[in-house]
Amino acid sequence: MTTTPMPVDVAFALLREGRLVDAENVVVRELRAVTDKHGAGSPEWASAQCDLGNVLLNADQLDRAIECFRQAAGAPTRDYETQKDQLTYRMNLGMALRMAGRLDEAEAALREGARERLAFYGREHAGYAFGLEPLADLLLERGDVAQARQVVEEAVANFWRNGHARVATALALRAAVVHAGRTGEPLFVGLDQLPDTVVEELAGSVAARLDHGDPASKELLGALIDAVQTRLGPDHQTTLNTLSALANLSSDLGDQSGRVEAIERVLDTYDRQGRLEEAVMASLGLAMAQSEAGDGEAALRTYAAAHLRAERVGRPELLSQVLRNWGLALNESGHTGPAEQRLTEAVAQARRGADHETVGRASVALGLFLQHEGRLPEARRVLEEGLPLLGPAHPDALVGRSHLGAVLEGRTCGCGDMEETIAAAFHDFVITRLPGDLLERLGVTIEDGEFKLSVELRREPTPAELERLNGVFQSAHAEFRRSLQTPRYAG
Repeated sequence: MTTTPMPVDVAFALLREGRLVDAENVVVRELRAVTDKHGAGSPEWASAQCDLGNVLLNADQLDRAIECFRQAAGAPTRDYETQKDQLTYRMNLGMALRMAGRLDEAEAALREGARERLAFYGREHAGYAFGLEPLADLLLERGDVAQARQVVEEAVANFWRNGHARVATALALRAAVVHAGRTGEPLFVGLDQLPDTVVEELAGSVAARLDHGDPASKELLGALIDAVQTRLGPDHQTTLNTLSALANLSSDLGDQSGRVEAIERVLDTYDRQGRLEEAVMASLGLAMAQSEAGDGEAALRTYAAAHLRAERVGRPELLSQVLRNWGLALNESGHTGPAEQRLTEAVAQARRGADHETVGRASVALGLFLQHEGRLPEARRVLEEGLPLLGPAHPDALVGRSHLGAVLEGRTCGCGDMEETIAAAFHDFVITRLPGDLLERLGVTIEDGEFKLSVELRREPTPAELERLNGVFQSAHAEFRRSLQTPRYAG
C-alpha cells in the first residue's frame, strides 16, 4: 500500500534536487490551504508555518525562516501536544537566529526554551536535554567554553541515562567543547559502550561541525579517526567517511599531501573490498588532489586507472564523468589531441545514459575546449545542445552561457564575463516566475559581490502578487548567491 507524501517531504525532495523555488511553492500552497481550512493561529497553521520555516532555512533564506518560526511559536496552545510542539518551534527559532548571526537574540531564545522545557518535562526527561544541546553549542560559538562545558555535560548525562540515541550528537558537541578548553582530557569517551549506529552518528556529527578554516580542527578530526578506527575497525564505512572528511579538511587548509594520503587510504580499502564504483569516485578525488598538489603526471595516471575501473562498472554516466575530468586534466597539461578524444567520448557516453545533467556537463566541457581551440561553429553547436539540459543556476550552465556569449561575438574566450552572465541568469530566473504583465523593467547588476536590483512595475500588484514577488527575489538570491562563490573552470 502506498501513501501520498506529505507536502514538506515533497519540498525537501525538491530542495535536494536544487529546485528551491518549487520547494517553497509546495509549502506555501500548503500553508494557504491550512489557513483557509483551520484559520490563522490554529495548531495546524503553526505546524505549517514551521514546515515553511524549515524549507526556507535549508534554502538559505534565514530572515524569512525566522519570521515563520516566530509566528509558529506565538500561536496559542490547547493541550499537552500543542505545548510540546511549541517548544520545538521556540528551539527552531533560537537556532535560526544563531545561523543568522543574531547571537544575543539566539541566546535569549534558547535560554528561555531550556527553562520552558525544564518546567514542562522535568530535569530527568530527555526532552529537557534537547533544549540544552543547542544552548551549549551557542555558548561554545560565543567563546564561553566553561559554561558550554557545564551545559553539555548535563545534556550528555541526561541522554545517556535515558538511553537516548541523541547522545551521539551531544557527545560530538562535548568533544568540540573539551577540545576548545585545551585541558588535555580524552575527547571521545565511552564509545565501547555504545551501539555501532550511535558511534556512526557521532562521527558524522563531528565531521559536520568542523571549522574548515581552523587548523585546530585537524586535531579534533584526527582524534575522531583514531577512536572510530579502534571501535569499528579500519575498513568500516564510518572510518572511511572520517578519512574522506580529513581529505576535504586538508584541502581547505592547504595541506594537499595530507589530502592525497587520506584519499589513498580510502581507495586502498575500496579496491580491497571490490567496491568498484566507490573506487572510481575515490580515484577522481585522488587525481584532483594530485593535480592541485602539483603532480600532474600522477593525476593523469590516476585518471587512466579510474577509467579502467569505470569500464568494469559499465555505467555510462560514470564513464562520462571520468572521461570528462580526464579530458580537462589532459588539456590543462597541454595534451590537446588526447584531451579532445576524451571529451568527445564523454559526451557520447553521457548520451548513452539517462541523466540529462551528465550530458549537459560533458557538452559544456567539450564546448569550452572547442571554443578555446578557435573552432567556434562547433563550440556553438555543442554548447547550444548542452545548456538547456542544466538548471539556470548550475555552475556549469553559467560558465557555458558566458562562453556561448563570447562564441556568438566571435571570441575564443568568455572567461571574463561571468558576473554579467550570472546577472543575466538571475534576471531570467525572476522574469519567468512572475506574471508577464507585472514588471516593466528589471535591472540586475553585481557590485562588490552582491546583487543590485532596480525594479519598475507596470501596475499595482495584488497582496498575493507582492508576496510572490518578494518570495521570487529571495529565492533568486538564494539560488545565485552560491554561484558568486563557486569555483569555476580554469581557462
